[in-house]
Amino acid sequence: QVHLVESGGGLVQPGGSLRLSCAASGSSFSIGTMGWYRQAPGKQRELVATISSGGSTNYADSVKGRFAISRDNAENTVYLQMNSLKPEDTAVYYCNVREIYYSGSWRAYWGQGTQVTVSS
Repeated sequence: QVHLVESGGGLVQPGGSLRLSCAASGSSFSIGTMGWYRQAPGKQRELVATISSGGSTNYADSVKGRFAISRDNAENTVYLQMNSLKPEDTAVYYCNVREIYYSGSWRAYWGQGTQVTVSS
């Protein structure tokens, strides 16, 4: 099955930037839509951004214009460039990846999560 490894989280001051990476390995099939979700303490997990296999992107209103999602299909890696970070962005960020099978069915996988803390 697919194994996801996330990296790039850390502590940053408001207005700073971070770049998250999520590498998918172990798949013998195609990787479809990839995305990032986040969960702050006491709150439900929310979608941050997604990118399809063809490169179409979607963003939560709260991050649009500040974050950019991209992918490297050769490496099965998805990135999240986060600029102009705000304290409200503090959360554990999770990568989500869809593995697509020949039949057209798919299965979703989650990364282990990486902590992003925005604080002065």
